[in-house]
Amino acid sequence: MPLTLGLRSEAAALVVPENTAAAAGSGALPVFATPCMIALMEKAALEAVQPYLEEGQGTVGTRIEVSHLTATPVGMTVRAEAELTDIDRRRLCFSVRAYAGDELIGEGRHERFIIDSERFLQKAQAKLK
Repeated sequence: MPLTLGLRSEAAALVVPENTAAAAGSGALPVFATPCMIALMEKAALEAVQPYLEEGQGTVGTRIEVSHLTATPVGMTVRAEAELTDIDRRRLCFSVRAYAGDELIGEGRHERFIIDSERFLQKAQAKLK
């Protein structure tokens, strides 16, 4: 089945001490870290399209523009949503949002590119030589 606009997925994470700003080094407080929110948004985008890719293909994140709107304490669950909003050959654009309960805590736009996974890894490994 081909990629189509409107594909959606969600990913969720419980806020625990290990994914707080204090633990991630992105801040000093025990609240959900912005890098962890971004990773959750990327996971949702990845999962939205991966089932529709050809064997051996994957996607890599290349750009993200998000606002982290409010803090989320340890013990709450954060849910990220991604919706495919644009397809330009191998470039995929997503609208992303994150919620704690019913409260919007983050929103923005995320871009991923479709890659040949094996070739991508070979190029990365070649940098070690």
